[in-house]
Amino acid sequence: MKKIFIAATKQNDGKTTVSLGLIYNLKDRFKKVAFIKPIGQRYLEEEGIKVDEDSVLIEKVTAISQVRCGLKDMSPVAVEKGFTEKYINSPDKKSITLKIKKAFRHLSRGQHLVIIEGTGHAGVGSVFDHSNATVAKLLGSKVIIISSGGIGRPIDEIVLNKALFEKEGVKVLGVIINKVLPNKFDKINRLVRKGLKRKGIDVLGVIPYNPMLSQPTIGQILEETDFELLCGRDYLERPVSQVIVGAMEPHDAIKYIVDDSLIITPGDREDMIMTVLGFKVSGIILSGGITPDQQIMDLLSRAQIPVLLAGFDTYSVATRIHDLTVKIRPRDTDKISAVIKLIKETVDLDKIIKGI
Repeated sequence: MKKIFIAATKQNDGKTTVSLGLIYNLKDRFKKVAFIKPIGQRYLEEEGIKVDEDSVLIEKVTAISQVRCGLKDMSPVAVEKGFTEKYINSPDKKSITLKIKKAFRHLSRGQHLVIIEGTGHAGVGSVFDHSNATVAKLLGSKVIIISSGGIGRPIDEIVLNKALFEKEGVKVLGVIINKVLPNKFDKINRLVRKGLKRKGIDVLGVIPYNPMLSQPTIGQILEETDFELLCGRDYLERPVSQVIVGAMEPHDAIKYIVDDSLIITPGDREDMIMTVLGFKVSGIILSGGITPDQQIMDLLSRAQIPVLLAGFDTYSVATRIHDLTVKIRPRDTDKISAVIKLIKETVDLDKIIKGI
């Protein structure tokens, strides 16, 4: 049985994206492929148990769950609120180790390849004695490190993370540089390969940034916030191409509004709201907890525009949207297809297979 541990230099570098792409693109070469995320920090309630959301995505999209093991085996440890404090007050390393080993044993039986997804950088989890490096060693897996685009910072962070894995006796197979801006791709691709080669680190792939993968839908914004939906429930899956803060005069705002824009504006700015009606926007977020009069709401509803109401000022709403973590969901078929294609075209799958 072959194993690959997908690590990263920090959160949201693209571990799940790479894991998903590898599973799809390696299924033809390894007929039986399994997935596990031993420690998860963002979990959902599925079948009455807490399961990391990335495990739910992989299980639903790839249909790789085995009959003999449940979804819980794909996500044995969920770091819920208070988990770390409880562990520091009453450490129990053995219990966590046993959960991970038992789940891995159930899930990996009879498999040809297991993709193991870590959480954050190599040291994440050290506080409860199960860093990514420790877990990779525990499961006897080689590691691929993911880093986001750049030159100096990614190389520095990769070298730092590699050192921690090697301290635990874990071999780093290579790295994948993700989210490289297209206008800088050639330069970064050349220099990052040259720079890492000097450090004895193989580059397994350089993936260009695809803005579609980072675009939330109005539905995701609603799920991740406490905003109230006023109308447009049937149109929540529209993607957001850009965010416009409508605090300016309407004749100035129209210079910036493009298709699929999300407009954030105070609920009493009826002039701005009426202007937006003339464009193909993804949705509107009304700030300040102010709902326009019914006549305007009827117009918005007939225009099939999702409208959310937020009880914060415009700046706070814009900040929350900016800080939103956009995760791929099982129903995001266009994003999933894009991920599969990106990994196939930019990652050296043959080198990975040879390395494991």
